[in-house]
Amino acid sequence: MNILKAARIVLLALIPFWSSVASADVVIPALTARITDETATLTSEQRASLEQTLQAFEAKKGSQISVLIVPTTQPESIEQYSIRVVEQWKLGRKRVDDGALLIVAKNDRALRIEVGYGLEGALNDATSSRIINEVIVPKFKQGDFYGGVTAGVTSMMSVISGEPLPPPDRPAGGDSGGVRGYLPILFVLTLVAGGLLRSVLGRLGGAVVTGGAIAVVAWLLSGTVLIAIVAGAIALAFTLLGSGLGTFVGGRAIGGPGGGSSRTTFRGGGGGFGGGGASGRW
Repeated sequence: MNILKAARIVLLALIPFWSSVASADVVIPALTARITDETATLTSEQRASLEQTLQAFEAKKGSQISVLIVPTTQPESIEQYSIRVVEQWKLGRKRVDDGALLIVAKNDRALRIEVGYGLEGALNDATSSRIINEVIVPKFKQGDFYGGVTAGVTSMMSVISGEPLPPPDRPAGGDSGGVRGYLPILFVLTLVAGGLLRSVLGRLGGAVVTGGAIAVVAWLLSGTVLIAIVAGAIALAFTLLGSGLGTFVGGRAIGGPGGGSSRTTFRGGGGGFGGGGASGRW
């Protein structure tokens, strides 16, 4: 496993910890449509038009693109909030990881394109940055948010269409894919084991034993000491904190407003993300 893959796995492993310490005000909306607008920036007709465009693109190409407009991501950076969103929404096909998110934090005047693993060859960081700065930002500066979003997703679709995607049933590539698939299991084990052991051994004792157990499991799954240490440390911290863990049930935020509307509920396909993409401001 190279350093980049290891770093990405550590980043993904830290996401549950970020979720527990983030402000309660930073809520991830439920995914019910391809266009989620928490700011009422887009009209219902504009949302419907974009929804239809992205739905047709998914039916033709298979890739899932979604747009999220929120007032702010503060106190988190747009990068921290965005990776939490895609990890919860899981855009893109499972094991193909061909999802992408265009997120706009209107009051922060910030935006980002988050790219799934399977699209990083086509919609790479440099290309995402050009779409933001050359296509979207000029329109945003003119106050044309619908035009900017439309031009942005159109450019994203064009770039994605230019690179053949692997078949949906291909095996996850490399060690990072394999370990990434076990992260939810480690998370659940931490919650269950941590709660039980803390009630028996006390807060500190339960945290230490839970951290050690999760570290061993992570080492057996990954064969990497660094990942085992990080997983164990996160499990220990979760057990010690003992708060903020009720925010998530079944991988979905409780009480989050679901901006946008759709007669047919839109769901992610299980795709994975590793922090690829680019951010910008206007």
